[in-house]
Amino acid sequence: MQIFALIGASGSGKSALGLELASRYDGEIFSLDSLSIYRHIDIASAKPSQEERARIVHYGIDELEPNEPCNVMTFWRSLESALAQARAKGKKTFFIVGGSSFYLKSMIDGLSPMPQLSQEALQAIQNRVHNIQNPYEFLCHIDTPYANTLKSTDAYRIYKAIEIYFATHTAPSVYFATHPRQRFKALQNVPILVLDMPREILRERIAARTRSMLDRGLLDEVRFLRDTYPPNSQSLKAIGIKESLEFLATGSKDTTTLCELISIHTAQLAKRQSTFNRTQFRNALVLDSHQIRTYIASQINSPNEH
Repeated sequence: MQIFALIGASGSGKSALGLELASRYDGEIFSLDSLSIYRHIDIASAKPSQEERARIVHYGIDELEPNEPCNVMTFWRSLESALAQARAKGKKTFFIVGGSSFYLKSMIDGLSPMPQLSQEALQAIQNRVHNIQNPYEFLCHIDTPYANTLKSTDAYRIYKAIEIYFATHTAPSVYFATHPRQRFKALQNVPILVLDMPREILRERIAARTRSMLDRGLLDEVRFLRDTYPPNSQSLKAIGIKESLEFLATGSKDTTTLCELISIHTAQLAKRQSTFNRTQFRNALVLDSHQIRTYIASQINSPNEH
């Protein structure tokens, strides 16, 4: 089974292209998206439709409740299971598709095994970490050598390091030295294809998609999330949801400004994603949709498997 990673900025058309390729080459799809993994978040995540998921199996979707935490290990375990199922079916191809490429990068580079904690203990530690006023300053205090290896803006690794400290009472640098990284073996030689699109076209697509989300009931979806799950849930901080929550709190009826705000924040996210994809994956191929189709066709016809 040949595996391909198709990543790119929000709104670039990855999902549609992945669906097309999986349909053409007897494949299945793993959704690498930090919002689609949640149940009940369908519009805000631009999740593939039920019809599309009936045509092609999608893994990594609707696996968590919106109040459950999501991290790299969540995707690691889900991807392991998905690959095993696809191989058991004798699928020819498998596409990892999504915009949350940080998780892909982390699995390729490897992860140190995290301390085994109950959900309650982990939640208590995470609450404790999020109550720290200046996490980077705190990390500098408990482990200066490790803090010096990070940027002060690298919130994910800073929070993880502090979680390890509270869970093990050990400096993160010591913990990582005694718990070496484990790499996701199946991903080590996977072609990484970055779907490229001119910035102006991408902005137009984002604006149109945001308007469509609002027309299809984004605010109703967010009302349900607000009324059902705790306000500090990780998923409720996502772009599209957080702006809608603020909008609902004002009681406003004019969605024009809301649409513009979500579009601006999504475009900013897309720019960060593009920068990350171009700088963090050394062997990635940055291609437009036609070039990706051509590349995949050439690889499918090649005797080499990935």
